[in-house]
Amino acid sequence: MADLSCTYLGLKLKSPVIAASSGFTDSVLKLQQMEQHGAGAVVLKSIFEEEILFEYNKTIRDEKEKTGREEFLDYLDVRIRQENIKKYIDLIKLAKDKISIPVIASINCRSSYEWMSFAKEIENAGADALELNVFVLPSGFQNSCEENEKIYFDIAQSVTKLIQIPVVLKISFYFSNLGQFIQKISHSGIKGLVLFNRFYSPDFNIDTLEVNPSNVLSHAGEITMPLRWISMMSGHVGCDLAASTGVEDGKAVIKLLLAGANAVQVASALYRHGTGYFELLNHELSEWMDQHNFETIDDFRGKLSQIKHKDPAIFERVQFMKYFSDKETLL
Repeated sequence: MADLSCTYLGLKLKSPVIAASSGFTDSVLKLQQMEQHGAGAVVLKSIFEEEILFEYNKTIRDEKEKTGREEFLDYLDVRIRQENIKKYIDLIKLAKDKISIPVIASINCRSSYEWMSFAKEIENAGADALELNVFVLPSGFQNSCEENEKIYFDIAQSVTKLIQIPVVLKISFYFSNLGQFIQKISHSGIKGLVLFNRFYSPDFNIDTLEVNPSNVLSHAGEITMPLRWISMMSGHVGCDLAASTGVEDGKAVIKLLLAGANAVQVASALYRHGTGYFELLNHELSEWMDQHNFETIDDFRGKLSQIKHKDPAIFERVQFMKYFSDKETLL
């Protein structure tokens, strides 16, 4: 029978399929359910730097409207941060007490200085690792590519110097030289990279003329982006690689492991199918391994990565030259 155990960030996992940061990882009850159904690890719902800042600004506005005074600003700033951080620390401690699989904390941050002391508290609370979900939208005309990329390095280096638990960086694909960036950041002291994060995408309602969120959940077709880049970066980086986005079924898990992923994160599929879906994902993976006579994950992980493929150039091809020329012939 196939052995699904593996190692990610130096942590022993019963399965490479882990729960990504989402609404499914914000309570101990849900975490217990996912452990029972076979999740290899859980990434707790992110605490957002922007959320705390938003709450702070709202409280300031309310206070000024009621009293017209601003002398409590420093007090409010400290109180709001402490309350949010305490809730998160309590979740980590309770999770570590109630479940046995690795608990990975998550911070959604946009600066390197806001979270230094908090990262240390997360470590002291017993978290097995810390995932930093960083996304700087490269839309500002005032910042160069180098300045935007420096934010990621500043965050990674600042946090890894402060804490001993593994630090993971979850990034997007919005970089001018993605391959080089991934390779460089992988040697910055972090233990893992998650490719790729999802973010708010606007859509227009042409009837109400409003801007609304779109594509909140990923779909199966989106696997192609992490599949390609994990395939190309496997064997060329100094840290573990985890895949995220477009993981809809067991076949997707298998593909990403073949590409070289050390772990595969799942979120949207849980919203569609519930926490019990881990059982199906693990079953499909185990069944496939038995069919192909693979006893362990390491027997096939990275087998279809670029570095091991007989035609490495296929991963860098950007045009559908052969596909469309064949179609034209048929027409």
